[in-house]
Amino acid sequence: MDAPIKLLLCEDDANLGSLLAQYLTAKGYNVDHRPDGRQGLEAFRQGRYDLLILDVMMPHKDGFSLTREIRQMDEKVPIIFLTAKSMKQDTIAGFQAGADDYITKPFSMEELILRVNAVLRRARGITPADETPTRFTIGGFQFDARKQTLAHESGTEARKLTTKETDLLRMLCLHANGLLTRTEALKQVWGDDNYFNGRSMDVYIAKLRKYLAADPRVEIINVHGKGFRLITKEEGS
Repeated sequence: MDAPIKLLLCEDDANLGSLLAQYLTAKGYNVDHRPDGRQGLEAFRQGRYDLLILDVMMPHKDGFSLTREIRQMDEKVPIIFLTAKSMKQDTIAGFQAGADDYITKPFSMEELILRVNAVLRRARGITPADETPTRFTIGGFQFDARKQTLAHESGTEARKLTTKETDLLRMLCLHANGLLTRTEALKQVWGDDNYFNGRSMDVYIAKLRKYLAADPRVEIINVHGKGFRLITKEEGS
């Protein structure tokens, strides 16, 4: 029998933290609850977790700072933010810090479970995409979706990609030189094509452009109002 999925929950509200921990435990998860960002970071350094649920506003270390430090150690572990903030710039800042999803309080327990399960499925690659290719040549790059690596022919060290970066680049590769619509990308990678997910995707597209900039033959083009094209130009063109 598989071991229970282990979650790190960082929530400074004692009542909410206890409630979330009890509910997630009842759903079969192994939950480690920490009351602030500093203790959360220490727990992460000492343990191994399948997913992190982090409050944004916490004493000693906020969720953004905690996520940035965790991403220095682990680029792949899925992270969901909990926050009372609903400002667009806070949502974007969360995704830029390295979050995979974002839930604004108040939220239902059912929504939390659905998001946890969806993020875990994406992180573990449990999708029909397993039947599609996992290795791609993009100009001078070799992209291995299964290993989540992007390597350049120059011989520089392969870049480790996050789960969302991998999923989005894979979809672009599967639609190479054709159109990947925003709606398709959002539904396949984020599970929903709402406004906040759309802004998150724009952040990830910008990251992928930066990674691919080493090869002038490769370009991700915006198709206004429709989506994106991954273009690989021939030498000398």
